[in-house]
Amino acid sequence: MTEGKFGKVAVLLGGTSAEREISLMSGRAVLAALQAAGVDAHPFDPAQASLWRLKEDGYARAFIALHGRFGEDGTVQGVLETLGIPYTGSGVMASALAMDKWRTKLVWLAAGVPTPAYRILEAGTDFAGVAAELGLPLIVKPAREGSSIGVTKVTTAEGLAPAYAEAARLDPLVLAEAFVAGRELTAAVLGDRVLPLVRIEPPAAGYDYENKYFTDAVRYHCPAGIDAALEAEIGRQALQSFRVLGCRGWGRADLILRDDGSFAFLEMNTSPGMTGHSLVPMAARAAGIEFGELVLRILAEAAHG
Repeated sequence: MTEGKFGKVAVLLGGTSAEREISLMSGRAVLAALQAAGVDAHPFDPAQASLWRLKEDGYARAFIALHGRFGEDGTVQGVLETLGIPYTGSGVMASALAMDKWRTKLVWLAAGVPTPAYRILEAGTDFAGVAAELGLPLIVKPAREGSSIGVTKVTTAEGLAPAYAEAARLDPLVLAEAFVAGRELTAAVLGDRVLPLVRIEPPAAGYDYENKYFTDAVRYHCPAGIDAALEAEIGRQALQSFRVLGCRGWGRADLILRDDGSFAFLEMNTSPGMTGHSLVPMAARAAGIEFGELVLRILAEAAHG
């Protein structure tokens, strides 16, 4: 029986990050799927109760559906390690690394994983020099936020300063990244397997926070419609990008495929969305894995240490 197999399960959702609303959506979907499968699953919002309650209330494992800081960045993972409660997804180090886009890039570059050129921005940065070096347009983003929060596409050197100010409002660590033109893809990893790629076709307004989660303006293609050999190579590199950060369980790499067939990885998500618009469930479905089975597979891989 599924309930006996997993024991009492906490679905961690909500939290205190800028992605709280999306986490609530993800967590509710996961919770419903687990309960439908007979798992003794309960919602647990760290913004409303101390994580120490998990031990007191007899939880045997945790499904992390938190997004952003204080949920996806190693902090919750560290508490769960201390409590001795197995949890889904990556451990403390990999979660912290992947949440930090700058340090992710440092590791990827050292390991030969292709990623766009970048510079760290500060209030006193020579913005015109950055624009000249990396070229325009540029992407300016807070290093430790997700869901496109605080991200600006800058088309003029004069636009860098206000874009920096907007990103710095959310995180003192800000990146300017060379813009890569091409097709937007995601590569979902489940265990040691890469699921079929998803190609994202955004509207003219772009693949922003609103269009990611609250409109139907974005079109998704899975299968992605690219050459099989190229998809296999992207999958191989996606696994490398996942493993070199120390990730485990599941995750999602975002990348851009250029017209010449080269590609660049943008970021790694260690607690991807599980909403109605989310990409990992879409990729899993293309591989013959329905949402309920996907959630159970992720939960079965829960670990600690």
